[in-house]
Amino acid sequence: MDKFINIVLVGPMGCGKTSVGRRLACVLKRDFFDTDFEIVARTGVAIEHIFDIEGEAGFRQREMQMLEDLCKIPNVVIATGGGIVIKEENRALLKQNCFVVYLSSSAEQLVKRTARSKSRPLLEQSNNREQTIRDLLNAREGLYQEVANVVIDTTGRKLYAIINDIKKAVLK
Repeated sequence: MDKFINIVLVGPMGCGKTSVGRRLACVLKRDFFDTDFEIVARTGVAIEHIFDIEGEAGFRQREMQMLEDLCKIPNVVIATGGGIVIKEENRALLKQNCFVVYLSSSAEQLVKRTARSKSRPLLEQSNNREQTIRDLLNAREGLYQEVANVVIDTTGRKLYAIINDIKKAVLK
């Protein structure tokens, strides 16, 4: 694999993209970016605020621009928001010049990992978090698969084991 190709982590909220991405970047001696964090840094407001003011469509537009900007930086690890795969333009960009790792996880694990989170607008608006997570998984699973170079199940696994699997896949 070309060592200047970016590694991009996709998957549902709570699957570990940010935690895995940070650690992976350290191990591979690359810079790390999280699209959600970068959007907050650029706009100066929380993602929930963007959702409140601009709706999901406005947020997705900002997310698309951020992904485009980050993909121009060579040799980085990027963690994306769970919905990045919704837009066709994002999927096309991911398939162009990125090594995409889909971090999959069971719905039960995602429910546990997101239980205390107050910063996930799609869950905050929900009366049934577990059903919302299951619906999002069902709607997006095919899209995650479409862009993925490799799928790694994170359910019940330790960070170092996930990182080792990604390293093996990237170095093939």
